[in-house]
Amino acid sequence: MHKAVLAFLLATSLSAPLPASAEGEAAGDFDYYVMALSWSPNWCALTGDDRRDPQCDVGLGLTFILHGLWPQYDDGYPSYCRTTQRDPSRTESAAMSDIMGASGLAWYQWKKHGRCADLPARDYYALMRRAFASVRIPPVFAKINKDLTVPASVIEGAFLESNPALARDQITVTCQSGMIQEVRICLAQDLTPRRCGPDVIRDCTLTDAALDAVR
Repeated sequence: MHKAVLAFLLATSLSAPLPASAEGEAAGDFDYYVMALSWSPNWCALTGDDRRDPQCDVGLGLTFILHGLWPQYDDGYPSYCRTTQRDPSRTESAAMSDIMGASGLAWYQWKKHGRCADLPARDYYALMRRAFASVRIPPVFAKINKDLTVPASVIEGAFLESNPALARDQITVTCQSGMIQEVRICLAQDLTPRRCGPDVIRDCTLTDAALDAVR
């Protein structure tokens, strides 16, 4: 399958947000994690360019970056949780920019999702790094040098091929405004892959989703 995926991506050169529960839940009460990997060029086209975000500078070569690691219920998710853990320093958040694109994203993810893990900020950031490192980004994506339209299923297939430990019910691809948005991978609290909840597993079904070129 690898050759077929590579050929499709190189020869051719909407999903609803997850439902939340009420905000302000007690930290530490959740069932699993959703790791969200965002296609950086598409985020830039939809949002980052208007902000003149440094993540969108030409020459960085960013592909899938870490959007977040979200504590999740089997149905819905907590947010802005009550916790006694101190917030991360600016230095700690800035240090996440190599895998997240910007320190502002790391801080926002901590504020909305990280507090719900009931971990010290430093440990939560370290857990995010471990989760990101546990998944192999298919190298084919770094070779996308022109804008494409692809079936969302091809994106999922590439990840499944590069990560044999993943099953189809442990990964989903989302779209936004007709574009590939994210790859979301469901992980147990020890970061082993697990089945996604019914509210997460809804795949994008577009057959012509935009995948902008790597910058």
